[in-house]
Amino acid sequence: MEKTLSIIKPDAVAKNVIGKIIDRFESNGLRIAAMKKIKLTKEDAGKFYEVHKERPFYNDLCEYMSSGPVVVMVLEGENAVAKNRELMGATNPKEAAPGTIRADFAESIEANAVHGSDSLENAKKEIAFFFAEREIL
Repeated sequence: MEKTLSIIKPDAVAKNVIGKIIDRFESNGLRIAAMKKIKLTKEDAGKFYEVHKERPFYNDLCEYMSSGPVVVMVLEGENAVAKNRELMGATNPKEAAPGTIRADFAESIEANAVHGSDSLENAKKEIAFFFAEREIL
């Protein structure tokens, strides 16, 4: 059983579609092992997205991710990383397949509703950023 991190981003939280997004995960074989609603500071977002520090969108991303509450989750299941990424759809919602989370709920490439780990290695790091072992059930 794999674990991966999922974040419901500020745009989707503001639209009040948290439950609809969670239903997509649960209806497709992913179990929520941990979940909390938090508000990131700009510094938190900066540390989390540090891998993108040299990219031109880094500051805007940190600003956006700290603009409102997010829901962070540990999802668990067979091939959880790949399954979550399939459910999310392409980063650009205009390119996302119909029925994916981003096609249905995202506003733009920046405000794209959800984040998901892109590898098992990154999932471990990202999960540890947000959750203590005792919080993952």
